Amino acid sequence: MTKLPTLDDAIAYSTDASQRAVLFMDVMRQRSDQAASHNAATVPHVLSFEADLVCDGRSLPRPVNYLLVRIQPPKDVVIDPEKRPFVVVDPRAGHGPGIGGFKADSEIGVALKAGHPCYFVGFLPDPVPGQTIEDIAMAEAMFLERVIALHPKADGKPCVIGNCQAGWAVMILASLRPELFGPIIVAGSPLSYWAGVDGQYPMRYSGGLLGGSWLTALTGDMGGGIFDGAWLVSNFENQNLANTLWTKQYNLYSKIDTEAQRYLGFERWWGGHVSLNAAEMQFIVDELFVGNKLAAGEITTSDGTAVDLRNVRSPIVVFCSKGDNITPPQQALNWILDLYDSVDEIRAYGQTIVYTIHESIGHLGIFVSAGVARKEHDEFASNIDLIDVLPPGLYEAVLTPRGSDAMTKGDWVMRCEARTLDDIRALGGNTVEEERMFEAVARISEVNLAMYRTFAQPVVKALVTPEVAEGLKALHPLRMQYDFFGPKNPFLGWVGAAAEKVRADRQPISAENPFLAWQEKISDAVVDGLESYRKATERMSEDTFRTIYGNKDLQKALGIDTTSNHRARRAAKSLLHRELTEQRIATLRAAMGAGGLREASIRALIYVGLPRDVMDERGFEAIRRLRRNNSTLSLKEFKATVRQQFLMLVIDEEAAMAALPDLLPPDQAPRLEALEMLRSVLEASGPLDGEGTRRMEHVTSIFTPLQPPAITRAVASAKTA
Repeated sequence: MTKLPTLDDAIAYSTDASQRAVLFMDVMRQRSDQAASHNAATVPHVLSFEADLVCDGRSLPRPVNYLLVRIQPPKDVVIDPEKRPFVVVDPRAGHGPGIGGFKADSEIGVALKAGHPCYFVGFLPDPVPGQTIEDIAMAEAMFLERVIALHPKADGKPCVIGNCQAGWAVMILASLRPELFGPIIVAGSPLSYWAGVDGQYPMRYSGGLLGGSWLTALTGDMGGGIFDGAWLVSNFENQNLANTLWTKQYNLYSKIDTEAQRYLGFERWWGGHVSLNAAEMQFIVDELFVGNKLAAGEITTSDGTAVDLRNVRSPIVVFCSKGDNITPPQQALNWILDLYDSVDEIRAYGQTIVYTIHESIGHLGIFVSAGVARKEHDEFASNIDLIDVLPPGLYEAVLTPRGSDAMTKGDWVMRCEARTLDDIRALGGNTVEEERMFEAVARISEVNLAMYRTFAQPVVKALVTPEVAEGLKALHPLRMQYDFFGPKNPFLGWVGAAAEKVRADRQPISAENPFLAWQEKISDAVVDGLESYRKATERMSEDTFRTIYGNKDLQKALGIDTTSNHRARRAAKSLLHRELTEQRIATLRAAMGAGGLREASIRALIYVGLPRDVMDERGFEAIRRLRRNNSTLSLKEFKATVRQQFLMLVIDEEAAMAALPDLLPPDQAPRLEALEMLRSVLEASGPLDGEGTRRMEHVTSIFTPLQPPAITRAVASAKTA
């Protein structure tokens, strides 16, 4: 039963509410002062770690506004110089750099905790005049060359983390310079820009509803050749009006005594808007978000080199979330369907792709959530060598509680389970008809952009002087909200002193006060109303998009084939690659009888483990200990051997196992020692059963010289005959 309010309740609530209002306005004042101070810095960032400058991109032959810094580890963290370095690249998507190292529990923090040297790629607020996306890629290549040179003893090339927009930039560079990369982690990064599910993720319709990329060109021209990143932040905020207009502020107001520092810490990054050259933003919209040309291999560099993601040779880890309305799982993963027809084709290109899907975290939570850092990012950092030696194929990383397992560290155990393209398709995606709609958008965009450049752009450029551009920038709504609560507003000069007085006489309300319950109900009603409005506008947007761009007559007028009933794979097949693959298969067949006990042991290990379709960190830890104690084999050599033996089993398992006895030494002792090693590794993840047990018995019969294996007897009989 709800307690009836008394006069004392009303007085207590009114006192508390008025005090919270003053303190709320004071936090808004602090936010404005903080933004002004932050944006006035020479190199504004939100890293919580000290860093040393390694390379300034402005000094490169093709100068850019990017910087490479080395992170100084905390005093209680010991860095292992033989561990591969981590390089975290932050997105330049409207905000300043540093979110990858925003706090101790972050991507940088967990990499340092795991003992890895760590570097960070950030940027300055303003671009170098004339810099392009390609210039930035070349600068980042030089950054990686510098990192590799600084760690000659590292057991592997750098692990590179690309957050959000930095993810596709990292993938483009990795396709052009694959030799520079160890494992690549793309977190919340869109790579398949048209993909989505009906009734969800409406941001992908924006390009079509705005008529394409002409508005991007207009915005760049209104900025005098500079695209204001605050517009990108506005686009993000418009995806969740309830949070933007109410929840974020209400959460601060309702918890003003405990929430202020967390709010200000996040707002320090959120209010640090940066700029791009208009040409950079135009490339991003035309080539990626509207054109969707990345997975199709239709992007080329200035020298004509095609960007083909199949050229990436390092393991690719894709981290996405069902709760991310900016980069949903389909946009993070469906590029795989554009590139490949099957897992065998992934293997033929030597690619290893690992994905993990969070059930609920939002877009920003992928980078800033401490819980995500302590779980997913911590496991990636701790098991990066496991990921690096996985055989080519498609896997899902599954995390389970560790329990009392002594073979692992931390709170979670990561295992990589084999998947097929059907698992990606099961997440949902576009039909053939929907693909045609987005293709129509791309073509309409080209027409509208050409018309704008022909008829309107000369006039706009003539009218927008540098002074006009600066004035328009200052009038952006996001900047004006900071100015409203800042020192430029003379009517709010009393807030600071009033807040000090309130803190000295603070009278927080009791949690049982019935007016608080009413306050929460009013807040819930506001959120429900804004959510209903969002859902209604999203449904209307989707219906409008489908009505316009689903029109067959419009599609025909744009030259789109409306007769095909099959979704064409966007990336073209390569006849040269097919020929090279056939040569590679012939080479592998010829090498099946080459090698020694090491190759035989790895082949047998893979053979027995194949039915499980899974590898976890416990098994890998057993391998790592054995490699560390009994072998001088480097991680790179071990990875190459694993891949070679795996591919031999894939192309002809029977022939590969028939050749196994030829690799074993005649002495019994090393054979039995190797067999014991195989058992310890295979049983580290749990006892064998079923097909695994049968295969282990087969391997035992081969490794045990006392009883000739069946295959050896069959071969001997054939020779006698």
